[in-house]
Amino acid sequence: MGLERVQVLVVGGGGAGLTASMLLARLGVDALLVSSLPNTSNLPKAHVLNQRAMEIMRDCGADKAIYAFGTPPEQMSHTACYAGFAGHPDAGRRLFKQESWGAGGADEDWRAASPMVSTNLPQIRLEPVLKARADELSPGKVRFHHEVTALREVPDGVVVTVVDRDADATYEVHAEYVLACDGGRTIGGLVGITLEGLRDLSRTVSFYLSADLSPWADDPDVLLRWVWAPAIAKMVVLAPMGPTRWGGESEEWVVHLGYGIDDQRAFDDDAVTADLRSALGIGDHPLDIHLITRWTIGGLVASSFRSGRTFVVGDAAHRHPPTGALGLTSAIHDAHNLCWKLALVLRGVAGDELLDTYGAERRPVDARNVARSLENSKSWGRIGHQLGVSTPGRTEDERWASLARMWSDDPADAEFRRAALELMAAQSQEFHEHDVEYGYSFESSAVVPDGSPPEAEHDFRYFVPSTRPGSPLPHAWIEDWDGHRCSTLDLVGTDRFVLIAGEDGDAWCAAARAVADELGVSLDPVRIGHARGDYRDPRLRWQRVRAIGADGAVLVRPDRCIAFRSLGAVADPRATLRDALMRILSVPS
Repeated sequence: MGLERVQVLVVGGGGAGLTASMLLARLGVDALLVSSLPNTSNLPKAHVLNQRAMEIMRDCGADKAIYAFGTPPEQMSHTACYAGFAGHPDAGRRLFKQESWGAGGADEDWRAASPMVSTNLPQIRLEPVLKARADELSPGKVRFHHEVTALREVPDGVVVTVVDRDADATYEVHAEYVLACDGGRTIGGLVGITLEGLRDLSRTVSFYLSADLSPWADDPDVLLRWVWAPAIAKMVVLAPMGPTRWGGESEEWVVHLGYGIDDQRAFDDDAVTADLRSALGIGDHPLDIHLITRWTIGGLVASSFRSGRTFVVGDAAHRHPPTGALGLTSAIHDAHNLCWKLALVLRGVAGDELLDTYGAERRPVDARNVARSLENSKSWGRIGHQLGVSTPGRTEDERWASLARMWSDDPADAEFRRAALELMAAQSQEFHEHDVEYGYSFESSAVVPDGSPPEAEHDFRYFVPSTRPGSPLPHAWIEDWDGHRCSTLDLVGTDRFVLIAGEDGDAWCAAARAVADELGVSLDPVRIGHARGDYRDPRLRWQRVRAIGADGAVLVRPDRCIAFRSLGAVADPRATLRDALMRILSVPS
């Protein structure tokens, strides 16, 4: 096949790689995706997609298909803890139930944060949706069973050797930039990027199976079931996988069992299957086990997110425990942060230094997400210790007796029950960490500080929208003068900046048009006010969060990050805006 030339080579066809492929195509970048795997994943693991991720999926044109195949919102509105599952007189007692991930769209704070709702679609079904859209956007440029075997950087790019495993043929690709979305399997090592942090804290065995569990799983609004199983002194996690029914009626499930890192029993299929049946208490009830996988709990972050012309994205840059559902969503956010920057650099509008802001912005956020995932995981151990289910040396009957204190009428058990319930309630840190999912703030040369102090520290469970530079653009419903409603987020295109001025911000809008022509940047100026402007703010939502005056303005990047803010008018808005954009784009004066 000789030497093939593209602007960007994406290595890896999971959530990160397919998102990057779609975004780059929407940005007009000539990109090729190769994946060593013959097909998309056969694992149904990562499945929750948060609001921000779904905003990005809408940018890609994949949101409607994801919502169509995903869990109905009302059937992922809660999570719950249980005492056992079946096979015991007290099995299936619900210990605690709480809302999760915006309560299926019912939580007012989550509705105020975004026009999109969180959803749930297992990786085994999500990736084909993403691949179909990527194929549609880039025909012939999404190639599975094509494996990278070598990489070398040359003065004007990177030359990568690829083997087409189906045709048993080798070819080379010259790319100006490479995105390593391969989970850290190949590219990171070739360019000297390592994953650092905590490894192998414990081991999990996951079962992907088909079974009718509806006789025992009777909460239709619960997505994840956390079952304390006295029979094996472990917690069992059950997640419905659809595909056409959800809740307890789900046809397929993923069930997770935890083991010590040195417990060799975890590697014996017959042994872990026996443990599964004992834990669930279902005897010889039919289970069609499709796949058993093993993986370790840890938290890792890449030493660097860039090496020369190569960038690590998604699992190649960070690995999380699944608790909190931050791994896949962080990967999608990574791609969104990087792709518009690549597009502008390739067009010659921005300097190469803009690409350094990818790591400067995403690495601290991803590290925080890894830390939160680890804390979420550890907290379940504290709950098990309080309940007495995982206490060493106890018999099964003694573990059931300890659990029975949760529904005992004995006043002596009241304190025990209250302590356990408080720990379970505090686990909202996993299901309601809205500020972790949405409220991060970037600091880099692509953000122009305005001298305002950082937002006051607050509980990570709630998100405080802000227009302080580095923050995500707040969502507010606005209307044009024909009565058509849209979100402020809809004003920002994947390839465009937007300047949002107050109702008296005509000078800022004129400056934006002039600077856009001067610098060759796509920049749309709009004015928003309650009763005046290009758009009206009928509910005064934007008025409450914008912080700027009627003659102020905010500049928003294509990834919907606030890049610059002026609270009011300035003497020379054109020079001010030009200087801000040149700094953001790393363009020399």
